[in-house]
Amino acid sequence: MSDSIRVAIDVGGTFTDVVKLVPATGELRFEKVATTPSAPAEGVLAAFSKAEAPYADIAMFNHGTTLGLNALLTRTGARIAIVSTHGFRDVYLLGRTDRRAMYDIRYRKPRALVERADTFEVRERSYFDGSVAAPLDEDDARRVAQRIADRGYDAVAVAFLHAYANPAHEQRMRDILNEVAPGVDVTLSHELSREYREYERTSTAVLDAYIKPIVRSYLETLEGSLARSGFAGRFLMSRSGGGAMTVTAAREQPVNLILSGPAGGVIGAAAFSRLIGRPNLITIDMGGTSLDASLVLDHQPLRYQGAEFEGLPITAPSLNIQTIGAGGGSLAYVDAGGALQVGPQSAGAQPGPASYGRGGTEPTFTDAALAVGYLGSDTPLGGSLVLDESKALRALTGVAGPLGLTERAVARGVLRISTTKITGAVRGITVELGLDPKEFALLSFGGGGGLVAVDVARELGVPTVIVPPGQGAFSALGMLMADVQHDFARTSILPLETLRHAELEEIFGDMEADAAKVLDDEGFAAEARQLIRSFDVRYRGQEHSVSVSYPGDVEDLAAGLLTEFEELHRRQYGHTMTDPVEITTLRLRAVGLVEKPDFPTVPRRAAGEGPTRLGDRSVHVDDRTTEVYGLYAREQLRAGDRIEGPAVITEHTATTVLHAGDVLTVGGFGELIIDLAADAPAAGRTESQENHA
Repeated sequence: MSDSIRVAIDVGGTFTDVVKLVPATGELRFEKVATTPSAPAEGVLAAFSKAEAPYADIAMFNHGTTLGLNALLTRTGARIAIVSTHGFRDVYLLGRTDRRAMYDIRYRKPRALVERADTFEVRERSYFDGSVAAPLDEDDARRVAQRIADRGYDAVAVAFLHAYANPAHEQRMRDILNEVAPGVDVTLSHELSREYREYERTSTAVLDAYIKPIVRSYLETLEGSLARSGFAGRFLMSRSGGGAMTVTAAREQPVNLILSGPAGGVIGAAAFSRLIGRPNLITIDMGGTSLDASLVLDHQPLRYQGAEFEGLPITAPSLNIQTIGAGGGSLAYVDAGGALQVGPQSAGAQPGPASYGRGGTEPTFTDAALAVGYLGSDTPLGGSLVLDESKALRALTGVAGPLGLTERAVARGVLRISTTKITGAVRGITVELGLDPKEFALLSFGGGGGLVAVDVARELGVPTVIVPPGQGAFSALGMLMADVQHDFARTSILPLETLRHAELEEIFGDMEADAAKVLDDEGFAAEARQLIRSFDVRYRGQEHSVSVSYPGDVEDLAAGLLTEFEELHRRQYGHTMTDPVEITTLRLRAVGLVEKPDFPTVPRRAAGEGPTRLGDRSVHVDDRTTEVYGLYAREQLRAGDRIEGPAVITEHTATTVLHAGDVLTVGGFGELIIDLAADAPAAGRTESQENHA
């Protein structure tokens, strides 16, 4: 590993996390700064300063941002147009005819990102096999390009019929747009997806065009600031599929950044699972605005092909992450029915929770945790932010009054509701997929994860909670583990019974040539590359397919594929059929291997010594009873240390809570391994409440 510094910065809705790793000394530093939504680059530069990372000494900078996602959430992206094949103007607006909420009379389809007046047609047509039915009418194309220029659009998405099979017309349309409307950013659908399904491919192109001007401007501004400060290392962006991409690729295809926010933590969890020998993990990442739950199976993050944003499809590989509005800044309120609710609305970075003293007046999860006693003003968050309990209680009063409860009773209710919501999210990625949570350990990270982890695990029957080092900034740490990744695909319907190996090799060969060019341009040597083949396979007549790895070391490729497909189909759907089987899409993942940092180990204590108890925290278990929790500083813990609950473990960027009967052991990398008491009730419930639940 190079002696130069590695830095990762993850921009969240409330905080920006930074990790600095110095391989020569093993220094691993975690810091947090406030996110600056109005000027996002300023927050990133402030993170560099907080970590005291000299720009000239940084060999690699990994960055994750929610800028594109936020533009979509707030509908503040670019003004865009769509150019489609003549007669197919309404492909995007019509979408699919499925109805997600079958019996909800209030259901409305997600609002589209363009109006019909922003969609244009050009005369051209290709068939599914790539043959040309009608050549591109260049006069028509110029007419449309001129209208786009005259109307002042910021960006345009070009999505022609069957362009995945023959992209020539889309490429020529870009040339004409660049000539006639040179200030307009152009997205071509085939450059994002070489797969069938016109609506999904068009939607992906529209999402990309919608955020491209904003993301491109931000990255160019940040790149310029870094260069002027002396940074000359490699700049990588976290991507939705779990890998990384160069900043150059990110500027051209920002759609791959939309769901990248929580990806770093899951990649870090997979790498950490290999270090500690825990192949199966449930991960929960609780930040300031939301909570992300995911899985690691056999040391690999759970991926799937295709994703959605508010019902709008994205044809790109993504991690299987369940996101809910349950973060440290989630607001507590009384709904129209008189019931206590938590989230998804958030106090965000400004003003933040009431206890931050920045002008916030509405109660949040963080205020509730402070009122209950999990957090305290004796240990400043991030080393500088002192929480104000009086402001937290004052904010909770506004909710407690209508409910006829005390402030601390409402605070316990907020924690209980949040735990229930998080438990539901975890069930959605385990029980609903036929997986038993009891066969996993729960890896908790994020600034708020340690406050709820043992309660969530107890509800699910998970026996062990693991808290990694630097939990508050673990998503940023995970980015340092990500390789550069590019995904290629070609739709080709190939029946297994007539499968020809030469035909497959020709298609894979074309994709591998494209991959080699991209990795060459990014500076990856031949020995620093991996090419991973796979197929989408289905029974003839099915709508959806199963992803099957390329069978290795088999004499009969078709037979090997069939065996693998049937096993996966049985696992996912519970049965197999005798219908003919066919390939629908060939896929290639091209990986540029990045040098990984080594996790530093934690020394052990001398024989006979133990961890130092700093003091006590009084936790309000009900309105009449407080329980004393031992207070420990994680920075002072050593490998092999053992702490019996109830206890609170504070650290620079987060807090971890364990209850009576739970036992914490510190692992070799500084991870906290908490074995849960088998018969203890979840926090927030007294014994009498358990009996009546």
